[in-house]
Amino acid sequence: MKAYNKTADIKYKENLKKKIARLKKERNAVIIVHNYQRDEIQDIADISGDSLALSQAAVRADARVIVFCGVDFMAESASILNPDKIVLLPVKEAGCPMADMVTIERLKEKKKEYPNAAIVCYVNSSATIKAESDICCTSSNAIQIVKSLKDYKEVIFIPDKNLGRYVQDNVPEKKIILWEGFCPTHIRVSKEEILRAKKEHPDAEVIAHPECNPDVISVSDHICSTGGMFKYAKASKSTSFIIATESGMLYGLKRANPDKHFYVPSERLVCPTMKLTTLGWVAHSLEAMEYQIKIEGEIRERSYKALERMLRVSGEKSGAAISGV
Repeated sequence: MKAYNKTADIKYKENLKKKIARLKKERNAVIIVHNYQRDEIQDIADISGDSLALSQAAVRADARVIVFCGVDFMAESASILNPDKIVLLPVKEAGCPMADMVTIERLKEKKKEYPNAAIVCYVNSSATIKAESDICCTSSNAIQIVKSLKDYKEVIFIPDKNLGRYVQDNVPEKKIILWEGFCPTHIRVSKEEILRAKKEHPDAEVIAHPECNPDVISVSDHICSTGGMFKYAKASKSTSFIIATESGMLYGLKRANPDKHFYVPSERLVCPTMKLTTLGWVAHSLEAMEYQIKIEGEIRERSYKALERMLRVSGEKSGAAISGV
């Protein structure tokens, strides 16, 4: 087995970046990247952000091809919002375990149990589940979305129970019916690890994602989406932060705030499917035009309505940019 050669690895990655840049131009493509992706993937992003920002970016994308460096439900959303564009997911196995925790059969049973409840679907769900929902939400706008449902006292919130609990704490006037789903990455960090990190970095503020367990939320200084973390860290007078979300966030935060310090409280905060995407897979995706994600027919029409309602409530005028509905 050959020893690792750092110089050769850097050269290899630089050559791949050049190839990607060439292919991107040839294909009239835009590369959209989630904040949890590998460092080198974040480097090639035309647009990066959290799930809401990327949903909005997909609508505005002025390109024939969208290369979505994230997981499958994100690429599905891009296809739903852009029916006339080619949407590519570089690694077809890049899925979301939490999205798989809700099935259409179980959701229909829950609807029968609570016939007067609105269904609010976290975007971390399949197109089929979105199609069965009244409106979508992201971690950054979940509270706003639930508050906007003036005609409903009950809300079935799917699939993340931790985000649902966070919404319930902030919208006590409504009954939030929780689904037994969760993010396998965010639940890995414990309250004890947060407290240990605070001892090691006493001047640091703790910023946590609402997908974390309630006991982690209880000892955190600020709760927000990954996009919110960028805004908060930039505006805060603090110079040190403990970041309770997927470890890929640290690269972007450090790049945006070179004069500040960021720490991850646990080495276990790694999403394995987010890390499947590599420069090699992105280059292959553009070269072979694989793997195309296409949501069509009734599922596309119904899931579009749930996503479009979310974007409208969030202040994004998406309708004029979308054809086919």
